[in-house]
Amino acid sequence: MEPSPAKGKPQGRLLVSTTLDAKDELEERLERCVGIVTSMTNGLSEREANDAITAHVCKGPQQHEEVCLGLFSILLTETPQAQRCYRDLTLVNRDGMNVVLMKINQILMEKFLKLQDVCRTQLVWLVRELVKSGVIGADGILMTLMKQIAGGDISSKNLWLAENVLDILLEQKEWVLKSGMLIAMSVYTYLRLMVDHGTPNLLPLRQKEVDFCISLLREKFMECYIIGRDLVRLLQNVARIPEMELLWKDLLHNPQTLSPQFTGVLQLLTSRTSRKFLACRLTPDMETKLLFMTSRVRFGQQKRYQDWFQRQYLSTAESQSLRCDLIRYICGVVHPSNEVLSSDILPRWAIIGWLLTTCTSNVAASNAKLALFYDWLFFSPEKDSIMNIEPAILVMHHSMKPHPAITATLLDFMCRIIPHFFPPLEVQVRQGVCNSLTFIMEKRVLAHLAPLFDNPKLDRELRSMLRERFPEFCSSPSPPTEVKMEESVSLEMENHVLDKEDSCYDATEAAFSDDEEEINNKGEGKKKEFRFHPIKETYIEEPADISPYVDQLDEPLKEKVTQLQKESDMEVQCEVMQEIVDLILEEDFDSEQMSTLASCLAELFKGHFRGDVLPDEITEESLEESVCKPVCLVFRNLCQMQEDNSSFSMLLDMLAELYQKQPKIGYHLLYYLKASKAAAGKMSLYEAFAQATALGDLHTCLMMDMKACQEDDVRLLCYLTPSIYSEFPDETLRSGELLNMIVAVIDSTQLQELMCHVMMGNLVMFRKDSVLNILIQSLDWETFEQYSTWQLFLAHSIPLETIIPILQHLKYKEHPEALSCLLLQLRREKPMEEMVKMVLSRPCHHEDQFTTSILRHWASKHDDTLGEHIKALLIKNNNLPRKRQSLRSSSSKLAQLTLEQMLEHLDNLRLNLSNTKNNFFTQTPILQALQHVQASCDEAHKMSGALVFRFSDLFALAEEYEDSTKPPKSRRKAPASSPRSRKGAAPPTNNEEESASSSASEEEDSKPKAPKRKRKGSSAVGSDSD
Repeated sequence: MEPSPAKGKPQGRLLVSTTLDAKDELEERLERCVGIVTSMTNGLSEREANDAITAHVCKGPQQHEEVCLGLFSILLTETPQAQRCYRDLTLVNRDGMNVVLMKINQILMEKFLKLQDVCRTQLVWLVRELVKSGVIGADGILMTLMKQIAGGDISSKNLWLAENVLDILLEQKEWVLKSGMLIAMSVYTYLRLMVDHGTPNLLPLRQKEVDFCISLLREKFMECYIIGRDLVRLLQNVARIPEMELLWKDLLHNPQTLSPQFTGVLQLLTSRTSRKFLACRLTPDMETKLLFMTSRVRFGQQKRYQDWFQRQYLSTAESQSLRCDLIRYICGVVHPSNEVLSSDILPRWAIIGWLLTTCTSNVAASNAKLALFYDWLFFSPEKDSIMNIEPAILVMHHSMKPHPAITATLLDFMCRIIPHFFPPLEVQVRQGVCNSLTFIMEKRVLAHLAPLFDNPKLDRELRSMLRERFPEFCSSPSPPTEVKMEESVSLEMENHVLDKEDSCYDATEAAFSDDEEEINNKGEGKKKEFRFHPIKETYIEEPADISPYVDQLDEPLKEKVTQLQKESDMEVQCEVMQEIVDLILEEDFDSEQMSTLASCLAELFKGHFRGDVLPDEITEESLEESVCKPVCLVFRNLCQMQEDNSSFSMLLDMLAELYQKQPKIGYHLLYYLKASKAAAGKMSLYEAFAQATALGDLHTCLMMDMKACQEDDVRLLCYLTPSIYSEFPDETLRSGELLNMIVAVIDSTQLQELMCHVMMGNLVMFRKDSVLNILIQSLDWETFEQYSTWQLFLAHSIPLETIIPILQHLKYKEHPEALSCLLLQLRREKPMEEMVKMVLSRPCHHEDQFTTSILRHWASKHDDTLGEHIKALLIKNNNLPRKRQSLRSSSSKLAQLTLEQMLEHLDNLRLNLSNTKNNFFTQTPILQALQHVQASCDEAHKMSGALVFRFSDLFALAEEYEDSTKPPKSRRKAPASSPRSRKGAAPPTNNEEESASSSASEEEDSKPKAPKRKRKGSSAVGSDSD
C-alpha cells in the first residue's frame, strides 16, 4: 500500500479553509497519522506494507490509534485508496473500530460543514461500509449522520445527504430492524423531511421516503411508538399523501391493525416525546447556536444573533417548516437551570416570540402555534414537565403590553384547538389544557390568570370565549387593573428599566401574516409605552467579593487570601494556594477560621466551577492541564499524605467546609482522582472525604455528587462512570439510582461508548444478585431510559435465567419496552423449563401476544425441547394437590401457574399454528400430556367437565393417540388430598376447579386413550391396560 502524500494535493486536505484560518488541530493530528502510515509503507509491496502496519499496531495503544486514524484519513481524502484502506482497517484494528467510530462522531458533530466535498462523499461511503459489516456502534453513527440532514433545506447537498442515508437504510433494512432506537429515529427523521420534498422534481425522493416510513410503521409500530405524541404531529402533517392517508385512518380507526398492543391514538398522545427525538431534527450547528443564545446572550442584546440565525437558516420559503422543529426543541429540550432563569440571560419565551413573528404564511403560523401548545393538549402533571408548557404562557403574558395581537392570536388558538384538534377526544384535550393552566398557577409561573384572560386589551369576543372555555381561571382575587409582571421563579424585579429595543422580539413587525388588520387597530402607537423589567441578577460575572469574610482571618492567612484574589495568572495562584495549604497544616492554625477560609475560597474559585471540566480532546497532556487549578492543590496534597496523620484530617475538614459552600467540589474531586497521574490508585480517598462531610455517608455523598455532575456536564458523567462503578461497587450496584441518572441524560453515542466499556471489561453496571431489582425499578422510567438500560444489560454476560422472573411484573400495556427487549432476547435462547414456566405464567389476554409469539418461535426452532418442558409442567401442575396450590396462591401474587392458564396459552398457540405446516402438536410428549390432563379432568369434574368442554379442540388432538410406552401401574393409596381429607373444605370456586382435578389425578400418572366421560367408580384404581 503506497498512498500518495497529502501535502502536494489540494484534494488531500480534510477541511475547507482560507489562508486566514488557523490550522485545525484535528486535521493536523490526522495528517501526522497519515505521515506515520506513509513512512512505514513507502516502497513496500502490499504484503510487506500489511506486515509493517500490523507490527506497529502491536506495539501499544498509541501506535494502534495512529495507524487506525492514518488509514481513516487516507480513506477520506484519497478516493482510489478507499477500498484498500478500509480492508486494512478491518484487519489491523483491535477495538472493534472504536477509535474510528469516535473520530467519525467528532467530525459529524463538529466539522461536517467544513468538510471538503470529496471527504463528505467518502465519509458517507465509509458509514455505508460500517453498516454493511455490522460494526457495533454503526447505528449510533448513522443516527448522528441523520442529524446533519437539515429540515427546511432543499439545497443540492442536503438532498444528496438525505437520499444517500435513506439508501443505506433501505439497503440494510434487516440490520435496521435489529435496533429499535434506529427504527424510531429513522421514521421520525423522514416523516419530518417529507414535508419539505413536495415539489414536482422531488416527488421520486418523497415516494421513497413514504414507502420506507410506511413499511417500518406497519411492520414495527411498537418500536415507533416510543417516539411518543410527536409521532401523531408528524403523521398529521403528511396525512394528505395518499399512502400516508391510509395509515392515518388505521391509526385513528383501526389501531389493532398496526399492533395488537396499540389501543388507539389516545395511548400515543398521552406518551411524552423524549428529548432525543426533538433534538435529532436540529443540526449540531443549529443546536449550538440556540444553546448559546439561551445560555450566554443577555436579554436586549439578542438582535444581531437572531439576525445571523435568520440569514443562515430562516431566509428561504422552504425554511418555514423549520420553525416547528425549533419551537419543539426549545420547549422540550432547552430547560435552563435556576441560575440561568434568575439571571438576565435571553429567556426561552423571547426566542419563541421572535420565531412566531418570522412566520410568513398562515400554514406555518398555525403549525408553529400547534408546536408551542402541543404538550398542553394531553398534559399530565405526573408524566410531563412544567418546563414544556412554561414558554407558551410566558409568551402570552409578556406580549400583552407591547404586542397584544400576539397574545390575542395565541389565546384564540388555545380556545379553538380544544374542539378542533380531534373531536372524539375533545374532553381529554380540554382536561389537558386545564391541567396545564392549573399546574402553571401551582408552580407560580403566573400567580393568577385572570389579568391575562380578562384583559381590556383583548377584544370582547375573545374575552367572552375565554370566560366560556375557562370560567374557573377568569375570576380574579382582586380587581383586574394591570397585568402583574412575574417570572417562573419568585424573585424580585429590578426597579430600573434596561435600555432595550422597542420590541422584545427585535422584529420589525411583531405580527403573524393573518393578524395585520388586528395590529393596525390595536397595536399602533402603543408599543413604545412598555418595556420589560428584567429579573434581578443573582449571579454575575464580576470580580470575587470576599470582603465580608477576609477581615475575620488572621494576618498571615488574610495576606495570602488577598494575594490570591489579586493574582490572575494560574501558576502564581497555585503557588499562593500551596502556601495557604502550608499555613493550614501548621500546628498553631486556628481551626475556627476554617469555615471563613472556605467561604473565601468558594468565592475566589467560583469561576473554576463553571463550564466544562473535561477537555474537548482527551489526552494525557490535556487531562493534566485540566487539573492544574488552585483548588486541585488541596486534592494533590491529600493524595501525598498518609490517611492516619493529623494533617490529612485537617485538610479533609477544610475540604468538607468548602463542600458546604460549593457542592460541585465533590465531583471535581472525583475527576481529579481519575484524571491526575498524581492520584493514580487513590480513588478510595473519596470515601474518606465523604465521611468527613456533614452527610457522613458514602452512598448519599456519591449520589449527590453524581447528580450535580449530571446536571452540569454529561460528558464528565460518562467519563467518570467506569471508575465510579469499579471503585464503589457496593454503592453503585445495589440500586438503580446512579444508573437512572446516567440513562436519563446520555445520547445514543454515549450509550454506545458505555456499552463498549462494558464489553471491554472496563465497566460492570450489573451483578447477578441485584440486576433483577434494578430492572424492576427501571419499569417506571422513561422509554429511552428503559431501552438504554436494557442495552447496557445485554452488553453484560449475565445469563437470562437471572432476570427471567421479571416477567411476573410486566403488564403488556404498561411495560412494552421491557417486554420487547425480553422477547428479542428470549428468541435467541434455547428454552429451559424455568423460562417456559415463567412465560406460561403470564395472565392470558387477547391483546397480549407475548407468550404466543415466543412459544411459536420456540415451537419452530426447538420443538422437541419445548414439548418436553410443556409436558413436564402440565403433568407436574396437574398432579399438584389442591392444598399446595391454594397455599402457593395465597403466599404470593406472582408466579401463579395454573392448569387453566397453561391450556389457554397452548390453545392460543394451536390457533396461531393452525394455518402453518408446523407439527408441534403432533409430538408424542404433547399428546401424552394432553391425554393425561383430559383423563384427570374427566375424573375430577364429574358434574361439569368445564375445562374439557372449553378446550375441547385442544384435547381433540390427542383423542386418537394411544400411548403404548408406559407399563401398568400398581394400586396405591389415595393421597392426602382425597375427598375424605377435605371433609370440611368449602366447595371449589371456578378458579380452583383445576386444583380439584389435580388432586383426583394424583391416583394415576397416565391413562390410555381417554374416554369422553368416565364412570363414577373408575377412579379408584389407576389402570394402564393397552
